[in-house]
Amino acid sequence: MEQQVIKELSTPELQERLEQEQIQLNKLKLNHTVSPIENPNKIREYKRAIARLKTELQKRAIEEQKNK
Repeated sequence: MEQQVIKELSTPELQERLEQEQIQLNKLKLNHTVSPIENPNKIREYKRAIARLKTELQKRAIEEQKNK
């Protein structure tokens, strides 16, 4: 997921997307543990997407606190 797409999402959409990405990552890790998946780089992609989402949420929370 690209940073530009993440910036366009609203905060509730970001939180929902974060939950979905974490669920997908857990499923992928479990499947990889049971039997090796074809492309293990998918795990890295999900981790990075989750980090980007968390970063944007944190950035918005800080901006909100500054505006109060």
